[in-house]
Amino acid sequence: MALTTGIENLQPSQTKGSLFQNNYITDFDFTKQFLPDVYEKEAEIYGNRSISSFLRMVSAEMPSTSDEIRWIEQGRLHTRYDNVAIATASGTGESVFTVTFAAKADGTAYAAGDAPVVRAGQTIMVQGLTSGGAATGPVVKGVVTVAGAAAAGDTGTFTAVAYTAADWTGVTGAASYAKANVLVYGSEFAKGTDGMVGSLDSDYSSYTNKPIILKDNYAINGSDTAQIGWIEVTSENGASGYLWYLKSEHETRLRFEDYLEMSMVESVKKTASAGTAAANYTGSEGFFAALEARGNVYDGLSTDLLGGGTPTMVGFDNILKQLDKNGAIEENMIYSNRALSLAIDDVLASKNSYGAGGTSYGVFNNSEDMALNLGFSGFRRGAYDFYKTDWKYLNDFATRGGFGDVEGTIIPAGTSTVYDQDLGKNIKRPFLHVRYRSSETDDRKMKTWITGSVGGAYTSTTDEMRVNFLSERCLITQGANNFFLLK
Repeated sequence: MALTTGIENLQPSQTKGSLFQNNYITDFDFTKQFLPDVYEKEAEIYGNRSISSFLRMVSAEMPSTSDEIRWIEQGRLHTRYDNVAIATASGTGESVFTVTFAAKADGTAYAAGDAPVVRAGQTIMVQGLTSGGAATGPVVKGVVTVAGAAAAGDTGTFTAVAYTAADWTGVTGAASYAKANVLVYGSEFAKGTDGMVGSLDSDYSSYTNKPIILKDNYAINGSDTAQIGWIEVTSENGASGYLWYLKSEHETRLRFEDYLEMSMVESVKKTASAGTAAANYTGSEGFFAALEARGNVYDGLSTDLLGGGTPTMVGFDNILKQLDKNGAIEENMIYSNRALSLAIDDVLASKNSYGAGGTSYGVFNNSEDMALNLGFSGFRRGAYDFYKTDWKYLNDFATRGGFGDVEGTIIPAGTSTVYDQDLGKNIKRPFLHVRYRSSETDDRKMKTWITGSVGGAYTSTTDEMRVNFLSERCLITQGANNFFLLK
């Protein structure tokens, strides 16, 4: 029999000493009873030890009935290629462009036989690249004369003629036929010609994630049940009396809830090269892993902001440029460790135009008080609003604070629209959300039940009461290109 987790459905006993599952309060919370003074006190030398709050603030939780979650993210609308090689111009003034395909955003390699998505008659703009990959030199424009076609290996070709020269030597580095950027910006056709040959299909990337099962338990033998505490309450249904709890069990629950959050943040998928001993495990793509694979990774933001002793916004300006290249979501949440938080504070303090009045607080219903009560401070840079708060997980030395590889993260505020097959309609979901296994038979979001022969459970002959915890869940990170992992 599953335990209830709130007192609204509990049935308090009229006397102390009657231990049943329906009067056991497993999720003990000061907000759920009227006499918190009766709770056993300890010296809390580490403060509030629980770190579970991050996902509660930035994500939603919703059920799933499948072993695998699959979603599709749209690709770019326009055709653009990097690192395109320009061959020696022919006598016709045309040049062959060779595109080397990179892996898709979802990690899928381009198959042999793929061709550049470029059609005859389309107009292109081309700019050279330095050896470091930076665009340089003039932009030269021309018309595609031969459509994209597959070439050897992971390459494809198309042919184009420039508007302003017999060949493409106007592109910086073209004398040695260096790499270039190519963007399709339109088309041009001669009078009396046929229309465009071929059409374009929308590009997309497909992603999957699988839930993992987490378990824990707390056990106490029958002789030690003197540790049981009693709370006098009046429940939501009007019943009054006593509910019983175990402090150590409550701490086990808190620890397990932290595990649920940390697993969603830290989990990784099992790779094909994992040993045979890992055959029964699948792993799951956690938050950090998703950003490492598909998001933006910024190294040393706190160092860049301090500028060698002089606070500067250069680091944030670099982030803005990357946001411009992606979804350009205007409101973003910054969850930082102490070092990064102080660096941001130092930069903002050096700018008279920043501070409490420098942002709209739109994500908090334009309420500055609401933002501050939730621990956020806001500022505006360019067309973007940022709301900063400390992330306890990165500061607590008992958790990630004991490691030094992550400074924080930037998460876009808002939702994405997706089609839900279960509901049969489009719904809005946060970019970051948790899916847990659930059906009419079993809700595995957070299961709690008692086994043993103590505490109202009679499931075995063992002289103990064991409180079991189980959850099956995974994290879905959609639009990771709009997120930043700050290292």
